[in-house]
Amino acid sequence: MARLVLKPTNPERAAIVAKIRDKARAIRMHALDMVYTARLGHPGGDLSVADILATLYFGVLRVDPKAPRDPGRDRLILSKGHASGALYATLAEAGFIPLDWLSTYMKPKSLLNGHPNRNYVPGVEANTGPLGHGMPIAVGVAIAGKLDKADFRVFVITGDGELQEGSNWEAAMAAGHYKLANLALIIDRNTLQQGARVAETNDVEPLGDKFRAFGWEVVDADGHDPSALIDALTRPEGRAKPLCVIAHTIKGKGVSYMEDQVSWHHGVPTKVQLDQAMKELSLT
Repeated sequence: MARLVLKPTNPERAAIVAKIRDKARAIRMHALDMVYTARLGHPGGDLSVADILATLYFGVLRVDPKAPRDPGRDRLILSKGHASGALYATLAEAGFIPLDWLSTYMKPKSLLNGHPNRNYVPGVEANTGPLGHGMPIAVGVAIAGKLDKADFRVFVITGDGELQEGSNWEAAMAAGHYKLANLALIIDRNTLQQGARVAETNDVEPLGDKFRAFGWEVVDADGHDPSALIDALTRPEGRAKPLCVIAHTIKGKGVSYMEDQVSWHHGVPTKVQLDQAMKELSLT
């Protein structure tokens, strides 16, 4: 599989960025419809991470939906597994699973559980949901790749509130120690967690300085700008550190009544609210 390189001067870049934006809109609309149908889910986090997922799958990752277990593939681990709706919608848009699977989300015997399961869903790299598990798994996979001298990259997405779990910092310390240049962490920095602001619950700042102290390269980026994310995630040759991208996002992005509202960490829209959300998203 060839790796896509989208330099600022690449003539295909504008078309790919436009495609990413279209896919992110579709991911948001799918995820909201899934939550409404299932009467369960985490729509706020689904919407905040949609641009990150769309950028990875349609502009960064070296993956093939026809060969989801190809040994040379890049790996993406969604540590904030409660945003499974957005992940499944992304995998459907990318061709890993049929679109009609989305209508089964969280139904009895559905393969699309509330938390992703790698044994059921092509393209899912790790079973996640219990917070703080994805980073340690990603570090282990990156170490294995380094030992094998493989050229795949490992990407992991965490929530910012999730970083209150100590396992993340043990993993960050190990990644810096082993100089895992094949590892990239993207933090969905929407500043909200279940019940409150992250800063009110257990402040994680100064976030960038903490990762730098553990030996990481740190980049801040607009988590809703595909072009900025592509620039942040494209690694120049010769770098010897793991990469941390602090992606600044808005919980509930794209839906006016959900944006930056902690109550939509989880929740189910009414039919009227769903119709309003779909109308607003169709205009973005």
